[in-house]
Amino acid sequence: MARKTIEIQLKKIKTIALVAHDNTKPELVRWAKANKELLEEHELVGTGHTAKQIHAATGLRVVELLPGPFGGDQQIGALIAEGKIDLLVFFWDPLEAQPHDPDVKALLRVAVTWNILIANDPITADFIITSPYMTNDYTKTLPALDF
Repeated sequence: MARKTIEIQLKKIKTIALVAHDNTKPELVRWAKANKELLEEHELVGTGHTAKQIHAATGLRVVELLPGPFGGDQQIGALIAEGKIDLLVFFWDPLEAQPHDPDVKALLRVAVTWNILIANDPITADFIITSPYMTNDYTKTLPALDF
């Protein structure tokens, strides 16, 4: 895939998408509680049940999209393609078959295509959320869409 380098100024307030499979929702809720002060500085969106659980446990404002299997994963993918998501925190369950696995794969594909941050586990999410790049400028490459 051809890429082009563009100088982008990442906004100080990031938009963070929060997604978790059923078996990993408690882990994502624990992570959100532990990082509540950092997350309060950003805009949050999440798939249905995940958004509800994080809001209930933390009081954080999380824009609720559809549940993942009902189009929520695709809604987040569309937001990524529109340049509206800066970080995808997606705690997925690698040991459990998902009935909407093609949607999950598509979401991860669009995130990598648009070169956004992805955290699939707590350690990666911790490193990203505490990085100085969360509030500084960064040069990023995007797909070359010269049709």
